[in-house]
Amino acid sequence: MKKLGIIGGTSWNSTHLYYEHINRLVARALGGLHSARLVIESLDLAPYAALQMAGKTDEAEQLIVGAAQSLKGAGAEAILIASNTTNRYAPAVEAATGLPLLPIAEPTIEAMKRDGRKRIALLGTRFTMTESFAREQYEEAGMDVMPIAPDWIATIDRIIFDELAKGIVKRDSQRAFKTLLTELVRQKADAVVLGCTELVLAVDSRANVLPVYDTTELHARAAVAWMLEEEEGAKQAA
Repeated sequence: MKKLGIIGGTSWNSTHLYYEHINRLVARALGGLHSARLVIESLDLAPYAALQMAGKTDEAEQLIVGAAQSLKGAGAEAILIASNTTNRYAPAVEAATGLPLLPIAEPTIEAMKRDGRKRIALLGTRFTMTESFAREQYEEAGMDVMPIAPDWIATIDRIIFDELAKGIVKRDSQRAFKTLLTELVRQKADAVVLGCTELVLAVDSRANVLPVYDTTELHARAAVAWMLEEEEGAKQAA
């Protein structure tokens, strides 16, 4: 099994989901007492978020690159960034470490292509929803990324930073997302992407009026597939 390095802590709640998903999938695949070979660099979200909010992206990037270099020093053979917004620094991480970076959008794009999704709503932090670094990946895959109304951008961003990143899940926020998804149906969306790794805490990805794609779970599944490539190859050769 290959050793994966995870940059987490943005927030620790979604990093916990990754840890659980990855270990459950490894145990299911290999059985017995097997668990995942992981090394985690868990950041302090407050100063990192402050850099993002202040638009100090160069400083934020250096923080992420430093975390990746620590993971390489700890023996990681690839890097996973457990955050949609922070994946904006994926090219810098690859360049600085020379390690493969397991992308967050690609597994979701592949799943939606298989399902024939074309017109999607990408939900996440205001950075993910308003800047091009996330949206362009879906557009380049031939998908129409719908605009999200400014009031909804503000609401979703507030729920993420004031609630979900702190591990708080409010009933009112869950109802707000149900209202939003109903509106998106009227706007002819055919899928919703949870483009923030905490959003699954407030949105039930299996019980909604629209198909919901959880980037956290799909990213974790892709990570386990990478970690177990050698085991799968050995099985096929046997």
